Amino acid sequence: MRPLIPICSFCLRRVGGVIETSPSSAAPVDVVLPCLDEAEALPWVLGRIPSGWRAIVVDNGSVDNSPDIARALGAHVVHEPRRGFGAACHAGLTAATADIVCFCDCDASLDPALLPAVGGPVLDGSADLVLGRRRPVTRRAWPLHARLANLELARLIRRRTGLRLHDLGPMRAARRQSLLALDLTDRRSGYPLQMVVRAADAGWRVAETDVPYRPRTGRSKVTGTWRGTWHAVRDMRAVLAERPVTDPVSAATTPGTGR
Repeated sequence: MRPLIPICSFCLRRVGGVIETSPSSAAPVDVVLPCLDEAEALPWVLGRIPSGWRAIVVDNGSVDNSPDIARALGAHVVHEPRRGFGAACHAGLTAATADIVCFCDCDASLDPALLPAVGGPVLDGSADLVLGRRRPVTRRAWPLHARLANLELARLIRRRTGLRLHDLGPMRAARRQSLLALDLTDRRSGYPLQMVVRAADAGWRVAETDVPYRPRTGRSKVTGTWRGTWHAVRDMRAVLAERPVTDPVSAATTPGTGR
């Protein structure tokens, strides 16, 4: 695992696991956490958010008190009634106000304390989009069918975009305005892939950094079954079939190039 990259110092402290922010300063990074029935994982996840960063928990129809738990722990809670991973992620992106936005799963499989290593290259200008490449710490962390699907997607991404990625990791970071300019439209499992594909089409510098991947709390809503994995692959194949965007407006979304 690569060393954490320090970002900056912030006006924030933690008291008893509750995030307290200083009213005199805005959060430098917003962390979008799509959430569907993650009451068990939320206390640990929110307790690991880097100091000074704002957690945006996007509730996607939970019935287990997740929104109340997140709010009590100091997170900003957004409600997205449309079911879908992409719908929740995009609702969080539009609710964000910080220049840099990170995304992270809310099931305790990924440690938010490692987000500075993901967001650092975006902040220092050496990358436009950084993905956390998942490195399972146990076999139980990543079921065989999910790993096989991920390998196939990496191959398809390479063929479609030329990017030699190893993982379509859910932990990622980019600049908010640049992400909005990509005009992402998928609201299901294809959202993270569409972000990568459109970023590549726009000439973004895309990078990976290793992050440990642990067994999640509860059961995955997407890849916990063969059927769920198949639906995810189907959504992503539809994204890969999209024609590259070549209009002048989209070409102007390349961060840091002056285009």
